[in-house]
Amino acid sequence: MQKKRGRRALKVIVWGLVAVLVLGIGGIVVWSQVGVMPAEKAPLASVRDNSAITVEDAEQGIVLTPADGESEVGLVFVPGAKVDPWAYAPILQSLAEEGVTVVITRPWLNLAFFDLRGLDAFTSAAPDIDEWAVGGHSLGGVRACQLAADADALVLFGSYCSTDLSGSDLPVLSISGSEDGLSTPEKIDAALDQLPADAEMIEIAGASHASFGDYGPQAGDGEPTLSSDEMHAEVSEVLVPFFTDLAQD
Repeated sequence: MQKKRGRRALKVIVWGLVAVLVLGIGGIVVWSQVGVMPAEKAPLASVRDNSAITVEDAEQGIVLTPADGESEVGLVFVPGAKVDPWAYAPILQSLAEEGVTVVITRPWLNLAFFDLRGLDAFTSAAPDIDEWAVGGHSLGGVRACQLAADADALVLFGSYCSTDLSGSDLPVLSISGSEDGLSTPEKIDAALDQLPADAEMIEIAGASHASFGDYGPQAGDGEPTLSSDEMHAEVSEVLVPFFTDLAQD
């Protein structure tokens, strides 16, 4: 009798744990799909109308390539948490115009930390390219740092590393915003020791966290003082030369 009661109690405990696990996973899935920040229509339309590039909605992600097909270097870019990947196409299109293939990933559950795929899952979109940088915005940048060991360069948008890359010779470009309320200038500075000493650090005056993508305002962010077009031009001014140097190395 006592054994039967013990078995019943064990079953109750096991099924209780299963229920908690199922509810927890279900809760994470639901949360990851609610409140995803969509790409703004006007900036995205400029990408689709850009005759200098080709846009493909591929299995590996959103692929931007030069219209003439000439490309020797690529960038795998990881979106920020719960941001529509298409929101980064406008700010990255200048790279494709200048001969860089860009693959914007679609993180599992809209969160880069849940996406366990390696870099080659995305570089397979352009197998002829040998030089690949990895980059990302916000938490996507943190994930990019984890993938950087397999890349030839690292690009951060309003982000920083929690992975120690200080001992590597990886070329790094970190672009931040003076008005970023999430990846604040103080947080960027505090994580500098995770990057190589010669990492290129660029702070754009007037840029907020959401300035790095075209998805509208974001809770907790600062107030930007420059327009979307101005932000695109500022980023392009430092991003394109960085990739030009990478292609020549």
